[in-house]
Amino acid sequence: MTAERLAGLTHRDADWQGLRVVVGGVGVSGFAAADALLERGAEVTVVDGAQPAPGSTAAERAKILDILGARLVLGPGASDRMPEGPVPDVVVTSPGWSPAQPLLAQAAVAGIPIWGEVELAWRMRPAVGAAPWLTITGTNGKTTTVKMLESILRAAGLRTTAAGNVGTPIIEAVLHPQPYDVIAVELSSFQLHWSSSLEPQASACLNIAPDHVDWHGSVGEYARAKGKVYANTEIACVYNVEDEQTMHLVEEAEVQEGCRAIGFTLGVPGPSMLGLVDDVLADRAFVEERRTSAAELCTLADLRGEGPPVAPHVVANALAAAALARAHGVPAAAVREGLRAFRPDPHRIAEVATVDGVRFVNDSKATNPHAAQASLTAYEHVVWVAGGLLKGADVDGLVAAVAGRLRGVVLIGRDRAQVAEALARHAPDVPVVDIERTDTGAMDVVVARAAGLAEPGDVVLLAPAAASMDMFTNYAARGDAFAAAVLRYAGPAEG
Repeated sequence: MTAERLAGLTHRDADWQGLRVVVGGVGVSGFAAADALLERGAEVTVVDGAQPAPGSTAAERAKILDILGARLVLGPGASDRMPEGPVPDVVVTSPGWSPAQPLLAQAAVAGIPIWGEVELAWRMRPAVGAAPWLTITGTNGKTTTVKMLESILRAAGLRTTAAGNVGTPIIEAVLHPQPYDVIAVELSSFQLHWSSSLEPQASACLNIAPDHVDWHGSVGEYARAKGKVYANTEIACVYNVEDEQTMHLVEEAEVQEGCRAIGFTLGVPGPSMLGLVDDVLADRAFVEERRTSAAELCTLADLRGEGPPVAPHVVANALAAAALARAHGVPAAAVREGLRAFRPDPHRIAEVATVDGVRFVNDSKATNPHAAQASLTAYEHVVWVAGGLLKGADVDGLVAAVAGRLRGVVLIGRDRAQVAEALARHAPDVPVVDIERTDTGAMDVVVARAAGLAEPGDVVLLAPAAASMDMFTNYAARGDAFAAAVLRYAGPAEG
């Protein structure tokens, strides 16, 4: 296939017939990509290094793709090389595959284009009347922000969904039989790395902190991938005033003529910013007289509802979501209603129980140091439950920043020694309990030892600063185990 024909694949009704595609994986996104391509007459080969277990969801997906006409190459070693046969025109990568993955490295050497599922989804939009994308990335807060944005858009009466890294493959949203008015899109650094054609209506990078260095190869490459969220933005590039790196990424981005830089801040906003004025979330960006006036969007009480005080990073997420919605033209009243209606997902600063004056909080989603720091700084006195897979991240800065808040620390997981070493350097007087157990009952020990370190008024906080796969299937399983152990510890009166 000529490069010209490949470049012409910019909408769903383009000439996809006969396109030779290798799709990585029979996971959610790989299945969605292969299905869409097969429907348009492409010749699809699906490779997966795992042999799906009989009766599993992956096996069902593989069976469906086989019926639809895909060629399946599955099992150990299948994804270590380009499958035999004609050279593919394009490879659609699995979201977790890094550029060093053998098949992708081979494709790169051969000059074969590599697309992510997000890039394919953009190219599968209708030629006319496609729903605009409001895109969000950042080291932390992406899912909360995209769900806040979805709630705001729905409050404005728009047909919308949150898609991308949040769970629903973006290609499913793009090809939905009932078209959306606008789509809130969460993008990981992995997805952005493999995307090049996106033109979001508005985009946001919430923050940048070292993460996934093992995947990207360096902190600089990780930041560069995050910065791609701003490329070709039409109306507004939303950045974090308190994180200068996000502003620099906006300055470096090639955007469409007339696109504005819009900041969000926990301080009083200047012109072209959203921020806080006392307890009011205020907009000085999308109002006519932004030099002299502001629009009230909501109050901190609207965000809090019946719950505890809202953590600062949650307020920042709300401001970013509001900025994207306002860029789409959503009125201030809908922002208020959407944020009032929003409820955070489980495992994100979730109150589990209060026992003898000690609050137990589950923030298992804090899978890196930056996220853990945001969580820890929301509380004055904390017994911190930390540890797991650090993925190459450095915890020194985190421990130094929160040392004064720590009443005690309970360490779990494979890389807990690294956290212990940082604590010895920066918080030598803080009591530390090292839990060596990795079995399913370990959380009962963790909760009991943490409770023993806490005093009334303290918070026992699971904010591990690390991934979970050394002990648990995922961060949700880790959070569920913590919450269940807390409720067992609390007993019938609290449970």
